Amino acid sequence: MKKKTNTRKTIRQIVREEVAMAIQEVITELKQPSLSSTEQPIQEKKNFSSNSVLNDVLNETANGDWKTLGGGEFTSDRMNELVGKQYGDMMNTTPQQVPSNDPMSKFLNKDYSEVLKKTDEKQKQKYGK
Repeated sequence: MKKKTNTRKTIRQIVREEVAMAIQEVITELKQPSLSSTEQPIQEKKNFSSNSVLNDVLNETANGDWKTLGGGEFTSDRMNELVGKQYGDMMNTTPQQVPSNDPMSKFLNKDYSEVLKKTDEKQKQKYGK
């Protein structure tokens, strides 16, 4: 029993010391002015467009120091994070089965070859080709 009590006291003392050191580090970081926020390099503005607002936006984009959504750059590798499961499903090679009574499915899967043939015939009649 004595060993448990001594171990607990030792752990508590170590945790207190670590927390105190961490808090001290955070306080000193907060007191110091951030160098990255005060010093921004001046970028030469290019003329992409005659529209001044659009030109400003394009210049900000061209400088390339911006990050999106969580501080990381979004590339096609992270597309699944952005659009969720839909992108992964879209990339699957097996087509999803759509219910046959769905009107949109009937419209999209209909054989339009007869309609196209009639259209060609009408066009030949009209223009004589």
